[in-house]
Amino acid sequence: MSFERAISFTLQHEGGYVHDPADPGGETRFGISKRAYPDVDIKHLTIEQARDIYRRDYWEAPRIALLRSAEIAARVFDLGVNCGPATAVRMLQRAVNLLQPLERVAEDGRLGPVTAAAVNAYGHPRALLAALKFQAAAHYIALNRPRFLAGWLNRLESPI
Repeated sequence: MSFERAISFTLQHEGGYVHDPADPGGETRFGISKRAYPDVDIKHLTIEQARDIYRRDYWEAPRIALLRSAEIAARVFDLGVNCGPATAVRMLQRAVNLLQPLERVAEDGRLGPVTAAAVNAYGHPRALLAALKFQAAAHYIALNRPRFLAGWLNRLESPI
């Protein structure tokens, strides 16, 4: 799976500069938030700087490239941007465990060789993607932020 495909998908949903007082991330640009990056000048962040952050912290650090399915990798990456990489990986681990209860992986938020092997070996990637979306939807609903819920759910249903 390529970073380029994943970042293209994510940037369709992450616009320019936004400073919404109701958003717990605070000031954001290209989806990079002041809350997550307090030392970054968010208002003047360039797309190249945002891509560097995404590659380093949301693609390479959580090891998304270990996933063979382009759609699953892009979805986990996008969820990582929206919810945090560890939360996104935990959603993936829960989805795998839901579908393969006898071959459970640790729900530790780390995409290591065991989780990657379980995801890559699962014979029904569309079902796994659906289970991942289910986990993400449950997470968004549990946040109890109705103002943002429709947007988050629409984003989940966007084709990759």
